[in-house]
Amino acid sequence: MSVRPVLGVAAGSALLLLGFAAAAPAPASAAPSAPAEYVTVDKEGRMADGSVTLSGTYRCLDGDGPVLVSSSVSRPSSDVQYSVGGAHAVCDGKEHRWENSGTVPAGALEAGRAHVEATLFELRPDGLVLVPVFHAVGNRDITLVQG
Repeated sequence: MSVRPVLGVAAGSALLLLGFAAAAPAPASAAPSAPAEYVTVDKEGRMADGSVTLSGTYRCLDGDGPVLVSSSVSRPSSDVQYSVGGAHAVCDGKEHRWENSGTVPAGALEAGRAHVEATLFELRPDGLVLVPVFHAVGNRDITLVQG
């Protein structure tokens, strides 16, 4: 008897079993886990003397290059986003706070509703250039307050 058909049947059976294992539902006790990397935006931002301050939290695991949290703000009815600074991020697996401040053109924003996007990204070395590698993005409708 040839060994080849026996090996084929064994390999096919192994693949079939792996398929059933992958398709099996998770145990009922398995709860969804939090994402390994994330960035959040606080529900309130501040405006004072022509500058905007935004804040939130982030968590990242590792980076080969510098990691930053950037943020932008826009009016709810506009597609124009205004960059609001960037903060250095520490990727040690722990949750950290971030806060960015920057100026926007006069009259571009007013107190009230706004939309914020925060991005956690790394500038990874690739030869002679730094390539942006995105770790997480967070979006939130917020309230801008004076003061």
